[in-house]
Amino acid sequence: MAEAYIVGAVRTPVGKKKGGLSTVHPTDLAAHTLKALIDRTGVDPSAVDDVIMGCVMQFGPQSMDIARNAWLSAGLPETVAGVTIDRQCGSSQQAIHFAAQGVMSGTQDLVVASGVESMSIVPMGSSITAALEKGMPFPFGDKWVERYGKQEISQFRGAELMCEKWGLKRDELERYAYESHQRAAKAVANGYFKDQIAPINGVEDDEGPRPDTTLEKMAELKTLRDGGQITAATSSQISDGSGAVLIASEQAVKDHGLTPRARVVTLTLTGDDPVYMLTAPIPATRKALKRSGLSIDDIDAIEINEAFAPVPLAWLKEIGADPAKTNPNGGAIALGHPLGGTGAILMTKLLHELERTGGRYGLQTMCEGGGQANVTIIERL
Repeated sequence: MAEAYIVGAVRTPVGKKKGGLSTVHPTDLAAHTLKALIDRTGVDPSAVDDVIMGCVMQFGPQSMDIARNAWLSAGLPETVAGVTIDRQCGSSQQAIHFAAQGVMSGTQDLVVASGVESMSIVPMGSSITAALEKGMPFPFGDKWVERYGKQEISQFRGAELMCEKWGLKRDELERYAYESHQRAAKAVANGYFKDQIAPINGVEDDEGPRPDTTLEKMAELKTLRDGGQITAATSSQISDGSGAVLIASEQAVKDHGLTPRARVVTLTLTGDDPVYMLTAPIPATRKALKRSGLSIDDIDAIEINEAFAPVPLAWLKEIGADPAKTNPNGGAIALGHPLGGTGAILMTKLLHELERTGGRYGLQTMCEGGGQANVTIIERL
């Protein structure tokens, strides 16, 4: 099978709710990243075979195939098509998978994998709310209810169920969240993210990290559910942001004088209990490691999305990964989680961290609505 190479990866800073990116139209936010990717790689944009963009709330300003609209808004060739996909929080990680698979199949040579979400402009749940207002039993129909019953299906309940299953208590979650902020603040202060970020709207750095937060402040917050363990401090932040990755074939590397920065080693996808919703990274990681022939000790840097603190904590307990290698520069609790943009943002962070440290293998995974998870393993070149 043909190889797929990552030749470029860039992201916007991640803006906080009502922050510096909150007034940027999501199409313009994505366009900015696409233009930066083309400029930084120097590739002829007319040679791109497709633009695949992840976006979760494809509603209002993020509707009408934002991938195509963003590419055109960036002033890039009309001859290049674009498609928008939704695998919930893993949408742009799935975009990377589709792009790599297109190249590996031999049917494409240059594919842009990207993602965007403006949660300030298109709030989480917008499409569901609109359907409910019209009296539609969205998104679960009668057959789904026959299988799983009439029960609450939400990420918030899933996070609490994980706490119960793995015996995770509030103080452990808060210690993890505190460490995420400390790592992120250190990364920002040391300029670890500078080369991967394309500043926009006067924003140059991620807005989420709180270097001055304390465990005492976290302990004062009310739990999101009565009797629960989860608070806002141990949850990912509502955010705005975009990321983009350029995937190339060996032939495209030669034809366009590109420099491969990483090789795609393994792409896996796994489903798990949709009620627990957030647990699938565990079986998905096991599947990816088995398929790649690698052990978790072979992995030098890991990005697992911190949707809620129980997700990485349960994953660490089950997989036995080194906590120091896991989200080494903080995660979504500190840096934010712009839904459909997060997959491409995490891959950008992962690639740059491998290059910064000289690591060889990187692994990325994230929980996704419906009880799903993608895992991508790359090898730095």
